[in-house]
Amino acid sequence: MVTTHNLGFPRIGKKRELKFALESYWQGKTCETELLATAAELRKSHWQQQSGLDYAPVGDFSLYDQVLDTSFMLGHIPSRVRDLPGDAIDRYFRVARGRSAADNASNEQASCCVSAGEMTKWFDTNYHYIVPEFDSNTAFTANAAALIQQIEEAKAQGVNIKPVIIGPLTYLRLGKSKDGSHKLDLLQPLIAAYKTLFKALEKTGIAWLQIDEPALVTELEPEWQAAAISAYEQLQERSFKVIVATYFGQLQDNLKLACELPVDGLHIDAINGKDEIAQAISLLGASKILSLGIINGRNIWINDLNATLDWLEPLHQRLGDRLWLAPSCSLLHVPVDLDSEQKLDEDVSSWLCFAVQKLAELSTLATALNKGRPSVAKVLKLNRALIDSRQNSPRVHKPEVQIALSRVNDSMARRQSPYAQREVEQRNKFKLPLYPSTTIGSFPQTAAIRQSRRDFRSGTLSAAKYQLAMEEEVTHCVREQEALGLDVLVHGEPERNDMVEYFGEQLDGYASSQFGWVQSYGSRCVKPPIIYGDIARPKAMTVEWARYAQALTSKPMKGMLTGPVTILNWSFVRDDQSRSQTCLQLALAIREEVLDLEAAGIDIIQIDEAALREGLPLRQSQWQGYLDWAIRAFRIAANGVGDATQIHTHMCYSEFNDIIAAIAAMDADVITIETSRSDMSLLDVFDEFHYPNQIGPGVYDIHSPNIPTVASIVALMQKAEQRIPAERLWINPDCGLKTRHWQEVLPALKNMLAARTQLVANHRTKMVNKR
Repeated sequence: MVTTHNLGFPRIGKKRELKFALESYWQGKTCETELLATAAELRKSHWQQQSGLDYAPVGDFSLYDQVLDTSFMLGHIPSRVRDLPGDAIDRYFRVARGRSAADNASNEQASCCVSAGEMTKWFDTNYHYIVPEFDSNTAFTANAAALIQQIEEAKAQGVNIKPVIIGPLTYLRLGKSKDGSHKLDLLQPLIAAYKTLFKALEKTGIAWLQIDEPALVTELEPEWQAAAISAYEQLQERSFKVIVATYFGQLQDNLKLACELPVDGLHIDAINGKDEIAQAISLLGASKILSLGIINGRNIWINDLNATLDWLEPLHQRLGDRLWLAPSCSLLHVPVDLDSEQKLDEDVSSWLCFAVQKLAELSTLATALNKGRPSVAKVLKLNRALIDSRQNSPRVHKPEVQIALSRVNDSMARRQSPYAQREVEQRNKFKLPLYPSTTIGSFPQTAAIRQSRRDFRSGTLSAAKYQLAMEEEVTHCVREQEALGLDVLVHGEPERNDMVEYFGEQLDGYASSQFGWVQSYGSRCVKPPIIYGDIARPKAMTVEWARYAQALTSKPMKGMLTGPVTILNWSFVRDDQSRSQTCLQLALAIREEVLDLEAAGIDIIQIDEAALREGLPLRQSQWQGYLDWAIRAFRIAANGVGDATQIHTHMCYSEFNDIIAAIAAMDADVITIETSRSDMSLLDVFDEFHYPNQIGPGVYDIHSPNIPTVASIVALMQKAEQRIPAERLWINPDCGLKTRHWQEVLPALKNMLAARTQLVANHRTKMVNKR
């Protein structure tokens, strides 16, 4: 019999219950007991939704981040947090966001507000994790209490459980050495901590433990491959069985290593690694379990069940009971339940599959293998009809878009003049001061803004009144920026629900869900729009808002757009053509918007590419192919403007050092990047790479409620000046401000501008001293 299991389930809840519980707790409206009760109810609901599986995961739930959970399970807590007052949950949220709920309670605990842990992308997804911090003094003290509590919860509810933890190789690989020490020097103390965890888990009587090792799908140096073997050789003493889960890509040169690890089973991502399965079967031997990730855990399209069975049936005949089936990876990356959707287009909806439905597909495949296809004949027949309808739909394929693509040429990707010439024109035009100040785009999305949007969508607020309400918000935002003294303003984006969904709602070939939320980090959820067909822009999307805002001020107003690569990477993308082709369609649509903004008198245009890096293949040997088409798409979107029009782009929460040449090739006049959580270490690359254009290193972390001090901002900018001439530096927050409150934003920006004043004075003093 085929065994079914799941690697992980979305933790946020169908209606984002976790998000609202967290934010209520952080704001002091609810207590810790209430937060933990909501978490327990969500876990109970999630296990019920997975009741059809042979094994359901335990430990996949997290209040903020599973990597941070692992750090706390290993007793690996940053020293700046370890000895502060409060309980474990206070320390947890201080690492996650720089402040716990208790730190809001009184001024006496202001000293407990600390720098949040660095945050970056989880492999090539839009999920962010808190980066483990290592140094030569790092020690581990294992404590499995939180995981064991969830195990006991699940057992009490009759769940057939399979606990999930992150493996030692991946945990070490994902962390960052803060003092230059070699991370692998920590392998032995880390393995000792895992042995302690294993001893604690043995007492719970579990049958299986899932150990996630997605690092095995990346390029590992020989010493890291040896570390993987050593780690698992030392973890053989256990009473339960272990299945190592790999996902997000092919194992390639790590396939033999993974198959020969001294464990009881191996999970392979069969969506990406289908071609490796035959070799894996040969390498695994006659006793190990092979789990195949046959349902895409990263996208939302229905599985072609008949085609999947065509290649699964021979494998089942060969493996028998040793065949397990699962999604390709955790379902964390897809929405919870398609049945929640009431307004999706009927045709498009019939082609979709969210987490709950993916588990139903898994059950159908298992039933077909265990009992034969006739046992699920009706389901297979309907699935075939839906697959055919999507392939043949005229809504998917548009001849006019294909004609536009055929007209694309290399000249469309080039600016009229080199940067040095453009910079002179722009300096003379804008006459900006030293360290020009700006923000990244969005300002607080207040309760009033969200209510107006809900009322407009529900029909209780007319279009005219909604327009007026948003114009009032834009006016307020512009006036606040003028009062602060910012140099380049933004309209604040009150009309936008999300930086990608907003554009998806206005482009042909897109669909938007009501409840298709996925977690980005902590309580931050996004609702990726769905690309189901060829992309076209029927009308201007942002021009009227930008024109209205520019009319309110004599200062430059930035037009705010999301770039084609980020729209692609933060959408659920059609899987019937290459991603590069879809990205080029998006580039043409954004190019049209850029040119319309320029024609409307918007002379500074920001095209955000926050997600450029996360589209990189996990193996560096494959990067150049992706970067070639991604950078070309950005340039086609941006480069139709004149020399005097200044193009900005923004990137957040990524490592850029190894793709800096590609970023320079984007040829944006100004780039703003996140650097505050990394303490400007992301700028180390500029020690060796001469970046020719202007750059705005983010000087404070907008994802933390902490207000930055003037001194901290000055210190960060001084670090930036060691690598980049002051004349090419901008000063700005590290990301958009939509998730913050005005009472946080205004003092933070005041301090940022006070820091700029101090920096200008320091610079003048230096210039005088040089004479």
